[in-house]
Amino acid sequence: MTGPAGGRVYLDWNATAPLRPEARAAMIAAMDMVGNPASVHAEGRAARAIIERAREEVAALAGCPPAEVVFTSGATEAAALVLAGARRIAVPATAHDALHGWAGPGDGDGPPEVVCWPMADSETGILHPPPDCPAGAVLLADASQVAGRLPLAADPAPGLPRPALILSAHKIGGPKGVGALILPEGVAPHRLLRGGGQERGRRPGTENVVGIAGFGAAAAAARRDLASGVWRGVENLRDMLENRLAAAAPDLVVIGAGRARLPNTSCFALPGWKGETQVMQMDLAGFAVSAGSACSSGRVGPSRVLQALGHDARIAASAIRVSLGPATTGAEIDAFARVWIDHYRRRLGRAA
Repeated sequence: MTGPAGGRVYLDWNATAPLRPEARAAMIAAMDMVGNPASVHAEGRAARAIIERAREEVAALAGCPPAEVVFTSGATEAAALVLAGARRIAVPATAHDALHGWAGPGDGDGPPEVVCWPMADSETGILHPPPDCPAGAVLLADASQVAGRLPLAADPAPGLPRPALILSAHKIGGPKGVGALILPEGVAPHRLLRGGGQERGRRPGTENVVGIAGFGAAAAAARRDLASGVWRGVENLRDMLENRLAAAAPDLVVIGAGRARLPNTSCFALPGWKGETQVMQMDLAGFAVSAGSACSSGRVGPSRVLQALGHDARIAASAIRVSLGPATTGAEIDAFARVWIDHYRRRLGRAA
């Protein structure tokens, strides 16, 4: 079985968004640029201009000055540029592995030097308010799931410093392998590499001109989507899906129902029906969904994030995530619901 148009249906946008046509076009054009952006001749200046245009577009999406944008190989490296130099790090249990991997014994006592803020759970879409941050500490916000779907506030919450932001190009329809760290004035990165003075001395190595061009084009398109209100339509589709499934399966648990969430994310569980089993069944039926964060999809056992949110191991092991995007259609949601409900009813029949 396949989707409504006879092909597969992609419902795993939180893992990665499909490449936007604008990003593809920008990358193809950048491939013809022969110059090194550090060179002073015309070819080098042309490559540099691509990077700086992209920097302006990413800054506009993040609500920051362009000078604060540091291009990286992705969100994981962006996080490491801040966390690698810290001895005491506060990381909540709901954080993505790129942040949570730094949790552990601190080097000495005292307040944290870096406080991590997962702005939204990639697994559940639940939005988290900014945490308390001691004076002098860096607030590091993982905005990789929020950017392009909800506005990013340019001003900090009262009493908090402006956060350093982590962004990922492929979450907004740009290419994989490129991201950014937004560094507010006064926050110095920990240099992970030795080399030249690229990115204003904050991240050495010749810039990925092609990837950065795609990132900039995706950021510009994502900002247009936000302004047009496209994500309100996505949220309506998500709610339609949850209502349809809950009406057919009274024992369904929708994680984060009634809480502020990303507009595109639905995480739900059917106790006793393993999430991995559901993912495989839906995959065979032509639907791409997941059982959690793509970076932890190889794990064995219940979701760490769901358990940290207070759900027991039975719920945490039974959850799947359906994440939508602007290209998702009502027909695709209807087709997914029909197939999932069919599997649910067959399961009930076998148990009877």
